[in-house]
Amino acid sequence: MNGGFMPCSANYIPLSPISFLERTAVVNGDKPSVVYGDLRFSWKETRQRCLNFASALVQLGVSRHDVVAAIAPNIPALYELHFSVPMAGAILCALNVRLDSPTLSLILQQLEAKIILVDYQYIQVVLQALEKLSQTKCKPPLIILIPECDQSSSNGTIDHDLPPGSLNYNDLQGSTAKPDFEIRRPNNECDPISVNYTSGSTGNPKGVVYSHRAVYLNSLAAIFQSEMAKMPVFLWTVDMFRCNGWCFPWAVAALGGTNICLRNNVSAKLIFEAIDLHKVTHLCGSPCILNILAHHASDCNRIRPLKSRVNIVVAGALPPPHILKQVAELGFNVSHGYGMTEALGPAIVTPCKPGLESQYNLTMEGVDVKDPSTMGSVPYDGKTMGEIMFRGQHFDVGVPEKFQSNE
Repeated sequence: MNGGFMPCSANYIPLSPISFLERTAVVNGDKPSVVYGDLRFSWKETRQRCLNFASALVQLGVSRHDVVAAIAPNIPALYELHFSVPMAGAILCALNVRLDSPTLSLILQQLEAKIILVDYQYIQVVLQALEKLSQTKCKPPLIILIPECDQSSSNGTIDHDLPPGSLNYNDLQGSTAKPDFEIRRPNNECDPISVNYTSGSTGNPKGVVYSHRAVYLNSLAAIFQSEMAKMPVFLWTVDMFRCNGWCFPWAVAALGGTNICLRNNVSAKLIFEAIDLHKVTHLCGSPCILNILAHHASDCNRIRPLKSRVNIVVAGALPPPHILKQVAELGFNVSHGYGMTEALGPAIVTPCKPGLESQYNLTMEGVDVKDPSTMGSVPYDGKTMGEIMFRGQHFDVGVPEKFQSNE
């Protein structure tokens, strides 16, 4: 033997989370994929909707590695974009809905996005950002408005306040994919699939590029870290614009689970109602969600625990111990995650219960504590100070020049 295999179509295909949707649409086609109020889609329907929009993007002139931005809460459309945009060969950038217009304009200038999808609630801040963008040499992106799922423009027109040529997401969903449309799978598994912006705590906002390979592997790692079984019921309390929802859009698809979408994902009343109604198994988010749940339970004198325990992972500074105890008594298995945007979200997840071991991201290589001045590993003595460092795999060759790392 020559000591190695020659990659070919018989033994190699680039890793991509697109395959999760393709598989589950066949295996779990009639099972519920997305629930949003009274609206329900099956996995077969979700796949078709993603194909429809991917085909529409290609017809609109979207090419490989073009950026498609989106600013929307946790609604079905944003979930679908995690598949439809890469199906068109493009790069998804889900943006924080709390951005102000100057910051949004700066990010759009960096992205050079060809299209931006905008939930109807955030159209004004986007228009203000585009007005600022018009003062630069950047070409403004085409706006695709996302109305509520059951609304469309009856005659194909758009609100007169929007720029000419603007489109409607629901109208584009009304036409099926072109018969000859073929999914644009990545030529290289290290091709970019998404860009995620950090909070900009060290200056201007910075974009971190994820590859198809990275999110494929991290989705599998998220399944292990959160102890997901087959067909979980995932309640969307973590924002999808944060590290692509910690890769859970793809992880839930891989297991044929159900996504419960909430436009208002910080309402304790809606969270408890969704848990009881849909038998939620998992949810995630910032630690403030623990305070929200505990305070709501106290205000409503909720003593009865949940019908079945729910796994919840939070990332950030934990609330006081009595809040953790109260949430646990309600029926939640609370775990604490540590990570960063460059690590695709939590890289270490530790149960908030004595005696249980931390779950490490199995696909994260090179986790260490180092002396930042020498870059040498510090002694594992529980005393020597250092900085936690990760060697990530979020971007590689094939990334557009404007997203190349400076490091």
